[in-house]
Amino acid sequence: MIPFLKPEEQHQHKNGGGWVANTVTVDESVYVAPNAQVSGNAQVYGNAQVYGNARVSGNARVSGDAWVSGDARVYGNAWVSGNAWVSGNAQVYGDVRVYGNAWVETPLFIQGTRHGVSNSKHGYLSIGCITLTFKKWKKQYRAIGKKEGYTKKQIKEYGAIIALATKIGK
Repeated sequence: MIPFLKPEEQHQHKNGGGWVANTVTVDESVYVAPNAQVSGNAQVYGNAQVYGNARVSGNARVSGDAWVSGDARVYGNAWVSGNAWVSGNAQVYGDVRVYGNAWVETPLFIQGTRHGVSNSKHGYLSIGCITLTFKKWKKQYRAIGKKEGYTKKQIKEYGAIIALATKIGK
């Protein structure tokens, strides 16, 4: 059940048994897994699938053949459509649009001692809340690390992570 809703404000979806608020629009063709939840004014339609402990809420839209899985969260005015996948601990929110073949597999994510490093879009890395191209990270990681208060050991660590991430990332 969705803990912040009363029992009469929600029901189990016919395809999968996941919990959906009475205020949402979820097509019968959509799969909502038993532990997944859809709430707020969200719309999920087409062949979309909401798996695992995933949550879709707010004014979010999930459509097409899109998948939201794991502990992923899609909320706010965010849209996930086409063949896009949002998985793991990902959070898609605000006015973000994830569509098409955004990722065929889960994007690279490495947890450093201070911040996570994510191959957030093709050719880019996000470290903490800073997103730059692979090339800019390689050139600027020392200066950024100093500015952000990283220790010398952490700067060295993130240099190695950046080298690896740019080698195997997309």
